[in-house]
Amino acid sequence: MPTVTLRIHETRIRLDHGVDATAAAQLLGALPEVVVHVRRDRHGLIVRYPLALHSHTQLEFLLIESGYALANGPLARLARAIRRYAEQVARDNCVIPEHQLKARDVYARVWEHHPHGDHDETPEELRRYL
Repeated sequence: MPTVTLRIHETRIRLDHGVDATAAAQLLGALPEVVVHVRRDRHGLIVRYPLALHSHTQLEFLLIESGYALANGPLARLARAIRRYAEQVARDNCVIPEHQLKARDVYARVWEHHPHGDHDETPEELRRYL
């Protein structure tokens, strides 16, 4: 059974010019276990949240539904797509089971002693000579 670890994820959300970043930070900060900081340039947010509870897409959707416009330039859209992909990979990696090293070593030892066709037919005296 896969185990889910509680992992805190940090992402950045770029807001459009003219959007009140402080009010947007208060909106997201009201969510459980979400920590929000306004960036120095006042056009973006730095958001920390547990992956098990929230997602980047969910946070963006909440901002858009509340009337806050996100930056929509080509570079901002690319950055959002990369962040969504990275978050999905991190979310998928949280449920990967740990490797069973002992079981793997047992099969490796059996394979070493099993005649499996990877055998050198050269006589022993020629192997030492070459």
